[in-house]
Amino acid sequence: MSTKYMITWNERPQGSPIEYENAQKRILEVFTQWEAPSNFKIELFVIRVGDWGGYMMLDCDEPLAVHKFCSMLPAFVFEARPVVPVMDAVRVELEAIAFRDGLKTRQPSTGSPSQGEPATPPS
Repeated sequence: MSTKYMITWNERPQGSPIEYENAQKRILEVFTQWEAPSNFKIELFVIRVGDWGGYMMLDCDEPLAVHKFCSMLPAFVFEARPVVPVMDAVRVELEAIAFRDGLKTRQPSTGSPSQGEPATPPS
């Protein structure tokens, strides 16, 4: 079964300006040679304006393929989150609420009489 992922990435802190420039060159060198795996169904692939980071939404049936992508560019910190459509989430949340609301209320068993109840003398 295919899972939808939202992948985000942010630049990992580097050192000097020359280290940032070298990281940028290496990122572009690696990325321009990358081809999306055949099991990546990319729906969105964007970069944040004025920033070294972005977003990719994709369907993939292989978590290790997603992990491999996130491991390809170590100059970035990646987060890959499984996501579901909002209306699907709302549907199951309503089901969960209905389940909770349908539960029988349990009376706490403390071993002592409840407030307002007379104690039964031992026989």
